[in-house]
Amino acid sequence: MKMRTLSVHTGVSKDTSYNSVITPIYPSSTFSFDALGKNKGYDYTRSGNPTRSALEENIAALEGGVGCSATATGMAATTTVMFYLKPGDHVIAGDDIYGGTYRLFSSIMTRMGISFSFVNMRDLSAVRSAILPQTRMIWIETPSNPLLNITDIAAVAAIAREGKLLTVADNTFLSPYFQRPFEFGIDLIIHSTTKYINGHSDIVGGAIVYRTKELEEQGRYLVNALGTSQAPFDSWLALRGVKTLSQRMEAHQENATRIAEHLERHPRVKRVYYPGLPSHPQAELIRRQMKGFGGMLAFNLDTSRVSMDRFFSRLSLFTLAESLGGVESLMEVPWLMSHASMGEEGLKASGISPETIRVSVGIEAWEDLIADLDAGLEG
Repeated sequence: MKMRTLSVHTGVSKDTSYNSVITPIYPSSTFSFDALGKNKGYDYTRSGNPTRSALEENIAALEGGVGCSATATGMAATTTVMFYLKPGDHVIAGDDIYGGTYRLFSSIMTRMGISFSFVNMRDLSAVRSAILPQTRMIWIETPSNPLLNITDIAAVAAIAREGKLLTVADNTFLSPYFQRPFEFGIDLIIHSTTKYINGHSDIVGGAIVYRTKELEEQGRYLVNALGTSQAPFDSWLALRGVKTLSQRMEAHQENATRIAEHLERHPRVKRVYYPGLPSHPQAELIRRQMKGFGGMLAFNLDTSRVSMDRFFSRLSLFTLAESLGGVESLMEVPWLMSHASMGEEGLKASGISPETIRVSVGIEAWEDLIADLDAGLEG
């Protein structure tokens, strides 16, 4: 079935008592046993819940995985995946990943004896050179956050297979609608379902999607043991949101493309980062591995002509806020907000500047969004 159909119908038929058309919420923390060792598939909601199972079935179907674990947040998914490793292991990751992921890796997991190398993932020779005898995982985020750099998923996965390394891809920015990393050899996919999967800025959540049953068995054990699973109500909201994923992603993309093209022509914008622009340096790779360009873009404001404070004060439709992937348009300054935890050295190494603005383009009318941007850029 097509993704538009899968997103609507997968995980729905859970109510055999009343034949509810919509998956019910099962808020119970515990489930009774029919007899010792015998139940109806669930015993305790941390370990499993029918509403959460429905969402997991849906996301797994969309990504083409054998299974999925829905987690409390996107960072809960990332943290759980780190427990596939042990002290002494080494991980290769991009130098331009999400700031929260960078913070977890560089400040928290290093305390647990895991080491990291942050490299330019576009440079395959740099990826190869970073492999050490103790390397066990390569972490991919593509497009990267916030500069929309593209990693060659198939090439990095091939390098990882040579060394029998586990590969993980953060697919939050594009969602399975525009990119399916399993098709290029990735082992695990993670999402912040807070973003496009849910799409309505009313929950936080995450997901780990598994390529093999062996990886799923390990992952489900870890989620249960660590207590990182998602609550039933949040799972229900995400399942509601994912039903319109296809339609939303098309709307996000149309708006983002028109805005990127407009900003690229604007005299008070220094540079625009968007995979849908012909000027993107990785256009050929984008065509090869992505089915679309998504709704995220970034640009560098010419602050010699328009101050940041003045720009944001004149906006009425774009909200100054972190997060992304909702139906409403958001903007933020990674240097001060989402990526501040990287520190000045890490920010500069990744290519982020104090003038960089990250934009999550919503589904409003693009004409209104462009008029709002022009009002801000008048300074």
